[in-house]
Amino acid sequence: MADGVELVAVTKRYGATIAVDAIDLRIPAGSYCCLIGPSGCGKTSTLRMIAGHEAVSAGDVLIGGRNVTDLPPARRGTAMMFQSYALFPHLNCLDNVGFSLRMRGVARAERRARAAEMLGRVHLTELAERRPAQLSGGQQQRVALARALITNPSVLLLDEPLSALDPFLRGRMREELKRLQRELGITFVHVTHAQDEALALSDLVVVMERGRILQSDGPRAVFERPRTPFVARFLGGHNILEGRALDGRAIALADGSAIRLEETLPAGRGTVQIAVRSDRMRLAPDDAAPNRLAGQVTAVEYHGSFVRVALHDRAGADHSLLLSETDYYARPVALGEQVVAGFRPSDVHVLNT
Repeated sequence: MADGVELVAVTKRYGATIAVDAIDLRIPAGSYCCLIGPSGCGKTSTLRMIAGHEAVSAGDVLIGGRNVTDLPPARRGTAMMFQSYALFPHLNCLDNVGFSLRMRGVARAERRARAAEMLGRVHLTELAERRPAQLSGGQQQRVALARALITNPSVLLLDEPLSALDPFLRGRMREELKRLQRELGITFVHVTHAQDEALALSDLVVVMERGRILQSDGPRAVFERPRTPFVARFLGGHNILEGRALDGRAIALADGSAIRLEETLPAGRGTVQIAVRSDRMRLAPDDAAPNRLAGQVTAVEYHGSFVRVALHDRAGADHSLLLSETDYYARPVALGEQVVAGFRPSDVHVLNT
């Protein structure tokens, strides 16, 4: 049975330092939530306060509508999977997974049966008798995940669980985490610094910076419509342009060129910042892309299915274009070449500043 999580004006202080600053957050029951942000933004402190491993300085933590702010971790109905995995080196996989049941006094036969069932869920039945040193990093990660899930928590908390894995294994384990979350139907709260991980896994993305929540929304909404320049830059894949408002639907860049918008600018805005996705910009644009950005090519990177072209504009700002392999090789560009990138008014998103 899944429980939702709610934070009400939650604050965490370490002496005079405020790590988490009066945040409000509601995570629906049965959803997959990712907390992302740069190092020191407060995401891990937030996770640990939900778990009960850090005391709340002010505010309340509710799980399943029950105030658990002052309860110890064992009475919250949560389980936590740590970044280090923390497996016991002298125990095999089966006994590592069943260890928490052993500490609760569950009989040996029952705990081993339940541990075997959980190892089956993470596809490790054939490795039950192996010790951690005999496992790969991905296999250790799955043992740690099975151990966290064996107590049937209503909320599973994950602290950067994929950070120690290579890129190929990270992709495989993302699929495993999402599959298990769907099958078990419990709430997952996952801390990560990887934007692609958060977008791929989550139903709810929470972007944090300096102890505050800047945006909380579905992954597509956060990526398509970032609220602030920080969110757009942190998520990546966006170019940020700054200009002066000409009217309700146009701005003038520093080089004098005008950028047309489909969105209506808020009244009274002088300086305006806009975001344009890197994959929405095109080289040698046609009339369907009336907005123009001139600059010099500073880098070309081949990524297989797409090519990244870096551009230094006349105002001294740097931008990126992500072009399909087909589009790029139909008109390749060289380092130092002067080019024009184009985009449509519908590709422009106005940021809050």
